[in-house]
Amino acid sequence: MRLLVVEDEPDLRRSLARSLSDARFAVDESGDGDDGLYRALEIDYDAIVLDLMLPRRSGEAVLEGIRRAGRTTPVLLLTARDTIADRVGGLNHGADDYLTKPFVIEELVARLRALIRRAQQHPSPVVTIQSLRIDVVRRRVYRDDVEVALTGREFGILEQLVRHRGRILSRTALSEHLYNDASEVMSNAIDVHVAAIRRKLGATLIETRRGQGYLIDA
Repeated sequence: MRLLVVEDEPDLRRSLARSLSDARFAVDESGDGDDGLYRALEIDYDAIVLDLMLPRRSGEAVLEGIRRAGRTTPVLLLTARDTIADRVGGLNHGADDYLTKPFVIEELVARLRALIRRAQQHPSPVVTIQSLRIDVVRRRVYRDDVEVALTGREFGILEQLVRHRGRILSRTALSEHLYNDASEVMSNAIDVHVAAIRRKLGATLIETRRGQGYLIDA
């Protein structure tokens, strides 16, 4: 899952990025509203964490720009303004959730995962496919009730394919959701991870469509 964090306070932004990376998100950072809006419209993020008080363009203006462009990316507002009017105003501008500072990182992670599940129409945190049970919250996979260890990248690919069952996802689309702007990615990285998933979970789970990408049949 790939996130954008738009926060102008450098220490908080870096801390958020580290904590969310530890939670297995790929995180891009932005320090002002203009850059944040540009990134939000250029990249298909799974969710956006947006501060309201930003230089160059306010968080409200960024949110309005995202929604005017027709983007339905889940947006969680993160701000020190905690009155009812502030919360209602943020939600009326198109936000999906609202968290006030100070906050606990575990709550932020849980809210983001819930927003992403709802946006992708997978409200349940556990998905069953054939003999597999996939827990997208705890990031664990069970085959015939026996846990199978996947790396973070392997689980990320499996999660994307599960969330988009029946749809072909290109290598580029998978890569964009696994890696942030700072990552150096080998050209065959997705193929290597898919091969490892097949070895662990079964050769027929993930189909290859030559010249198009991968899918898990619906």
